[in-house]
Amino acid sequence: MRKTSWIRKIPMCLFMLVLSVCALLPFYMMIIMGTHYSEDLYTGVKLFFGKYFVQNFHAVMRQNFLLYYANSLIVACCNTIGGLLVSALAGYAFAKYDFKGKKLLFAVVVATLAIPQQLGLVGFVMEMRWIGMNNTLFPLIVSGMANAFGVFWMRQFIESSVPDEIIESGRVDGCKEFGIFFRLIMPIIKPALITIFLLFFLWSWNNYMTPLVMISDQKYYTIPLSIALISSEYRTDYAARILALSMGTIPILILFAFGSKHLIRGLVAGSVKG
Repeated sequence: MRKTSWIRKIPMCLFMLVLSVCALLPFYMMIIMGTHYSEDLYTGVKLFFGKYFVQNFHAVMRQNFLLYYANSLIVACCNTIGGLLVSALAGYAFAKYDFKGKKLLFAVVVATLAIPQQLGLVGFVMEMRWIGMNNTLFPLIVSGMANAFGVFWMRQFIESSVPDEIIESGRVDGCKEFGIFFRLIMPIIKPALITIFLLFFLWSWNNYMTPLVMISDQKYYTIPLSIALISSEYRTDYAARILALSMGTIPILILFAFGSKHLIRGLVAGSVKG
């Protein structure tokens, strides 16, 4: 029986193996291409490591890549933590509080999901210029904090996962509203918080449009903008750019490696109401 059961799993294992290869092959190719001479990339598909990694690495480091890396980390971490706090608080308010205009306000929040980000970019640029924050990291940090998807997601999760009895018991024990949220609610919604954290960090780290419009001083460039600066004096060094892209994916890989289980758990739990 055990042998028969194992044989039945072979097609599924083969299918998962093929699927994994298809998913990982582009990333593997990106790493391989970053170790070759730029002009050699046009001679055919590269499947093995080249001998030009050190030169490409030096080409990347010559463009203050560590500074741009630090800028991206600062923006992504501040943007993610701020957006996480705003989304959790707003979602909690929509889920567990009754106030006038609640349904209308939540409908407006959900409706903004249909509005492209580029549509409000002009007004955002004018606003940042008016308060004197243009060409700094501040616009990149605050641009994603008020995230309609995060509010919607947290509202759905809290409404389905947090019993009203826990909130009432906290009030009976004399706990303040913020104390109830941070002490009682936050531990319950941990899977949703980790899910939103990973998504917000990914979106902020890969954001290209907002830095392109808001930043003109190179010392405030983030990773997506800095890739275009990597070139030699007389040619565009595509291999070095590809190596920089590979290096730029390291934080994302680390986060998803440690948080993938929580991400799946939060996605599954947040998709079910009741």
